[in-house]
Amino acid sequence: MEKENQPTQAPRKNSNVIYFLIVVVIALLVTDVYLYMQKNKSDVRVASTSDEKVRLQTELDSLEAQIEQVNAGKAKMTAEMIAANDSLKTKIRVLRSELAKGKLTEAELSKAQEDVKQLRYFVTKYTADIEELKKQNTSLTTERDTLKTNLATVNEKATNLEKQNQDLNTKVQAASALKIGAANVVAYKVRGSGKEVDVTRASPAKKIKINFTVASNPVAAKANHDIYIRILDPTGNLITTSDTVTFPADGQDLQSTYRTSIDYKDDGAQYVIDWVSQSDPAFVKGTYTVILYSDGYTMGKTSFTLK
Repeated sequence: MEKENQPTQAPRKNSNVIYFLIVVVIALLVTDVYLYMQKNKSDVRVASTSDEKVRLQTELDSLEAQIEQVNAGKAKMTAEMIAANDSLKTKIRVLRSELAKGKLTEAELSKAQEDVKQLRYFVTKYTADIEELKKQNTSLTTERDTLKTNLATVNEKATNLEKQNQDLNTKVQAASALKIGAANVVAYKVRGSGKEVDVTRASPAKKIKINFTVASNPVAAKANHDIYIRILDPTGNLITTSDTVTFPADGQDLQSTYRTSIDYKDDGAQYVIDWVSQSDPAFVKGTYTVILYSDGYTMGKTSFTLK
């Protein structure tokens, strides 16, 4: 009995193996299908990511061009606007660097999208601020030009008034300048005792006395007035000494022979100015010219002759 039952068990074992192989094949097929589908999804995601990177990069180009265009107006920006401009350009460089990476995760791509979105808002606001600044600058320029025109008119009037005042002051100064009423010069020799004796010859003469009065002038200041004296020798050359100074008179700078001052009171007083020659000989034969100046004008002149 036992020998007859044994052949019936072998086919059952073979059947089990076949079932197992079928299951394995099915599992492999399912795995292949899953992996294929995942690969397709991955390929789609990579393609989608790449397209989005290109789109974001294009938008960055557009935003950067928008910044450059609005800056081309050369509006005089505030420090805050300059800082915003620099910040926007820096942000664009950072985003370009991020998008230039080989692959971006979904999280990185999402962050880049959000950053570009914020950047778009700030660029739009920055553009609006610059345009408003340009309008203000245009308005200020118009006001400035108007003010410049008005100022030019005012300056012209002021210049004319100043010229009139200068002309008036010149006339007043000329009118108030002292003038000689009468004048003469006498040469002297000095004896050992110190006594002075007037002479008409050149050889003994050592000093001169300039005697003069000042014409009455009610507009002249009753005060001390500097008197500059120029003495010209018989050849017409100015006699200079250690007391020589430069002074303005009659619109030019002149050198003096001697300088002193008088107290003018408009009372008809006579003034005497002593001058001692420092030359050796002190004087030579001929006619000397003596010119007096005060208050920037010529007071008058006189002369004397030595034989």
